[in-house]
Amino acid sequence: MARRNSLQASDLRGAARLATDATAGLTNLVEAMHERIARIPGFGKQTLDGRTSGITGLVYKTIRGATRVAGGSIEALLGLLTPALSPAADNDGPSPEREAILAALNGVLGDYLAATANPLATAMAFRHEGKALELERTAIAARLPEAGPRLLVLLHGLCRNDLQWSREDHDHGATLARELGFTPVYLHYNSGLHVSINGHALAQQMERLLDQWPVPVERLVLLGHSMGGLLARSALHYAMQAGQRWPARVNDLVCLGTPHHGAPLERAGHWVDIVLGATPYAAPFARLGKLRSAGITDLRHGNLVDEDWVGRDRFARGTDRRQHVPLPDHIRCHAVAASIGQQGGDLKGRLLANGLGDGLVPLDSALGRHKNPARTLAFAEHRQWVGYGMNHLDLLNRTEVYAQLRQWLT
Repeated sequence: MARRNSLQASDLRGAARLATDATAGLTNLVEAMHERIARIPGFGKQTLDGRTSGITGLVYKTIRGATRVAGGSIEALLGLLTPALSPAADNDGPSPEREAILAALNGVLGDYLAATANPLATAMAFRHEGKALELERTAIAARLPEAGPRLLVLLHGLCRNDLQWSREDHDHGATLARELGFTPVYLHYNSGLHVSINGHALAQQMERLLDQWPVPVERLVLLGHSMGGLLARSALHYAMQAGQRWPARVNDLVCLGTPHHGAPLERAGHWVDIVLGATPYAAPFARLGKLRSAGITDLRHGNLVDEDWVGRDRFARGTDRRQHVPLPDHIRCHAVAASIGQQGGDLKGRLLANGLGDGLVPLDSALGRHKNPARTLAFAEHRQWVGYGMNHLDLLNRTEVYAQLRQWLT
């Protein structure tokens, strides 16, 4: 079967706009990314040099030249090349490789892409099998004929997308659907925007989703990984402020490795390098660590609301000035943390395991604990769980994590 084209013509025009607005170095970055996703494992050249060949290489070469002369000509040129660059009709759904590159780019530069109306910017949507759901009752029923009264909304983390809930042949949403009768719906969003901006948008989208769900909702669960947990909390906060109806319908909020009180690695500027290094498609974006997005800098302390960042220099070093947003007291809130260390061991080992946590998020942050008791989040003891010998992304597929989710949600 022929390999699907990973990048669409509009994607390349968007990349060209980046080159015009920023530097030719961004074009080099996108080309290096394109080279990685274009290589079929086991065939052809295995050494990656950051350059593509054929018409794709010609396009990038032209972009670099045109950027030095007149940026406005780049999109016009790519417009002429659209027939050659457009992929054939594909009914198999989106390319996972293309989705991965767009998710990485949005995580790193998503606020810039949105501000410049770049076509690479991700628009928030609920999706099923990688395709957006139209939030209208008959349309949802047609796309999800199995839609039932137990609704599970999954929110991905930084630089990720909805397809990446599937890891090593496991998807928490699909397995909970099969074993507990949930209908999973996956949020897709621009993780480079401020968490609070996405929170406002998600609050509106959730109200619409609940209004248009084909059957009465008896059980509603929000499951967020990493930043997704912060986003869920932000949306609940703004929805309750606005008097929306959907928060009263939420039964459970489950946070997997969520940096409720921030992540030290963001403060060191290394978050992007580690997250993006988890996939070969995203690795070239590690070059942009010092241009990190508003979404990434929100992870420094775990910002949830507008007041946490409006009127402040988000790159400036400073103390944690967040507004305290407590957990909703009518919702069962669960926290899952991970530690790359092993349970037990000597004091040094235990301190190291807690400090590093899952490699990105310390245990205390993931469990909502804070040195200032007034900021500690009130996760009940029986709604906290720590998995040892696993990292941040292992939370998506380890059997013991799923077993705990199943126990809580049964």
